[in-house]
Amino acid sequence: MLTKRYLERYADVLWWGLTTARTTSFKKKDIILIRYNQPAIQLAEVLYAKLIGRGYHVIQRMSPTAAMERHFYQLSSTGQLVFLPPGEKELMSQLNGSIYLSAPESITHLSDIDPARIGKTAVAQKALRDILNRREARGNFSWTLCIYPTSELASQAGISLDDYARQVVKACFLNRRDPVSEWRTIYNNARDIKKWLNGLKIKSLRIEADNIDLEVTPGEKRQWIGISGRNIPSFEIFMSPDWRGTRGHYYADQPSFRSGNLVRAVRLVFDNGKVTRVTAEAGQKFVRKLLRMDNGADKLGEFSLTDKRFSRINQFMANTLFDENYGGKFGNCHIALGSSYANTYAGDSRRLTSALKKKLGFNESALHWDLVNTEKKRVTAKLSSGKAKTIYENGRFSL
Repeated sequence: MLTKRYLERYADVLWWGLTTARTTSFKKKDIILIRYNQPAIQLAEVLYAKLIGRGYHVIQRMSPTAAMERHFYQLSSTGQLVFLPPGEKELMSQLNGSIYLSAPESITHLSDIDPARIGKTAVAQKALRDILNRREARGNFSWTLCIYPTSELASQAGISLDDYARQVVKACFLNRRDPVSEWRTIYNNARDIKKWLNGLKIKSLRIEADNIDLEVTPGEKRQWIGISGRNIPSFEIFMSPDWRGTRGHYYADQPSFRSGNLVRAVRLVFDNGKVTRVTAEAGQKFVRKLLRMDNGADKLGEFSLTDKRFSRINQFMANTLFDENYGGKFGNCHIALGSSYANTYAGDSRRLTSALKKKLGFNESALHWDLVNTEKKRVTAKLSSGKAKTIYENGRFSL
């Protein structure tokens, strides 16, 4: 699948992502966590050696197997579902970097588990994510993640394992002699688009496609961000809107695997910022339970667009990291239900208190679920001047 040369290049790209995502420089003896699924052990070993060689304290953790995860949700008491191990908050309070190598052996193994049980664990672990979010805002922490090809992912995507691996190699520029240089070029080109978007003073956005007619309100003190190193690959440019201004209907033509469940052809109707109607060809019951996870799960946390000129991804990959960055013929847009991103606040995110988040319409939730649409579409911005401007059409930003 991935040769030693590709593994070395992948590790280099992940280090570029981690350092680019952090607003301050790493120092020797910083603490970096590598989390991985068992099939990604070879990449974890290469990455571990590079980080140790650079003088960092490296912690490595293998994620639970599919069987372990299933047993956990099947057999745990309520107390076990919400249990946080001793020392976990202390580690999160001192962690400087985190790299996750996702290589799932199954993505449907929780299909018969009550989503409410999964939700209890997610809500309990939000306390740990909040610690990391605060550290990230202060410049003391960054994260990135990637996908390692597995037979399960390839099977669910409907392609061979070799073809799946080739898509990963192509999307992450691992077939280039200097993939980091390719990522720097993408990063610089995206910076020009973000600067343009952030200078437009957008009052509202209208997204139109065959199965979408949705209005999104950016809100006050917002900025477009993206292609920051936090995901490998990542070609999306996005913002977290004021959830209260969302209205209309949205359709996800890409299937989604969430918490071991397959969801297909989700249709959402928004009114006054909340989802008021949900249908799906597959997983409808699961989706409805998921959106009752907490008070913010049925509200908008993100709106994103991907320019097809950046992305080399042209195949459904049965994984959100790749599918939300789909290029293809018409690029993609996606929305995320649930939590918003504090770093889309156009100010000092360290000052974005819970009260200020609420005032500005930043959504809070233990959920963050991306739903992707790859149809031909137009995105029109209504500016504060009253003029309308097309900012995205036929898979490309209109800069």
